Amino acid sequence: MSDTPKPAGVIYGERPLLEQEPHTIWPQGEPAKEEILPIASRLAVNPHYQGRGMTAAFLDSGFFAHPDLMQPRCRIRRYYDLLNVKEGLEHISTPDNSMWHGMMTSTVAAGNGFLSDGKYKSLAPEMDVVLVKVGHLSRVKHDDIARGIRWVTEHKEALGIRILNISAGGDYEASYLVDPICRAAEDAVRAGITVVCAVGNAAQGKSRVISPASTPAVITVGGLDDRGDPRLGRMGTYWSCYGPTIDGLQKPEVMAPAIWVVAPILPGTPTAQEAELLTLLDGTPDAELGKVLRQHAGVIRELDAVKDDEPYLIRQLIGSKLRDQKVVSGGYKHVDGTSFAAPIVTSIVAQMLEANPKLTPAEVKRILIDTARRLPSVAVERQGWGVVQPAAAITEAERRR
Repeated sequence: MSDTPKPAGVIYGERPLLEQEPHTIWPQGEPAKEEILPIASRLAVNPHYQGRGMTAAFLDSGFFAHPDLMQPRCRIRRYYDLLNVKEGLEHISTPDNSMWHGMMTSTVAAGNGFLSDGKYKSLAPEMDVVLVKVGHLSRVKHDDIARGIRWVTEHKEALGIRILNISAGGDYEASYLVDPICRAAEDAVRAGITVVCAVGNAAQGKSRVISPASTPAVITVGGLDDRGDPRLGRMGTYWSCYGPTIDGLQKPEVMAPAIWVVAPILPGTPTAQEAELLTLLDGTPDAELGKVLRQHAGVIRELDAVKDDEPYLIRQLIGSKLRDQKVVSGGYKHVDGTSFAAPIVTSIVAQMLEANPKLTPAEVKRILIDTARRLPSVAVERQGWGVVQPAAAITEAERRR
């Protein structure tokens, strides 16, 4: 392998609109924020299983000790910074720009919706997590992903890790037989860890599947677009990458929601302050709008400039801001990317293992494939075996018990 420096790998969340290619399957228009349902309302789930007794590890560019993981009990079993060789929750208690992606992926998988009174909880709100930092500011390096996987495998027994979620990709293509990420992922699966990977987001016409998503033994997850509400009956694909891989393997195996996914906003940031103000204004009577804006001057400049305008004009700007910033409530927004489809599958795996702790990674993958439902209007290579069906997967896990 060449010693020439290579660009850093990427995380798979929140792609800019300009990178999206034309696609006839993706329905047009945006749903209103109140139409975006929690994940538990969008997939047929078995509410009996909550990920109790399960621990999932996450590799990402950074993490935050969010209340949805910390309250009413701390479910972060360990935080480890692989790059700076330090650990402890004190290192993830003060927000910074590197934390948003890992905070969102871990809470989409294991958050209990504490700041939303449980409304926006995951499918595994009782699951514990191990958080491993392998990058900086939404960027990761190929070899650091491999190192992170090996760290998780080495600490599997001590921390009780059964699942590993990776919502990031390396920076070059190589056969899984020689790629260090793929080899580490294969070893993790052999050690008994179910590895779930985001397939990646297609950008500017490119749809290559790279490691770790290209690893044969992992569960690779593509993106579903259900418009935030499957009752609308408009199911299509998100802008996911898809195979064949450099080794000729078809990826992804399954799909899960990858757009209109509700996740926490990083607290203590300007984005969080703006979201809180927009949510407050959205529920403020017309006659009080100007007063509230004066009380919160300096938070959103555009609103400061219209504080003396007619209420209907202020409302138009509030609505525009809520849509542009994807605000769902004061503490949450909706996000997109296969980065967030993979954690949904991770939470389903936690439910399956709670139902039947003896399942092997191969059995978990087989059950997810066998119970998935294909979309008739979507090409097979884009969706694999189809959309995950949590309730059916759990029923099969119970049957095998």
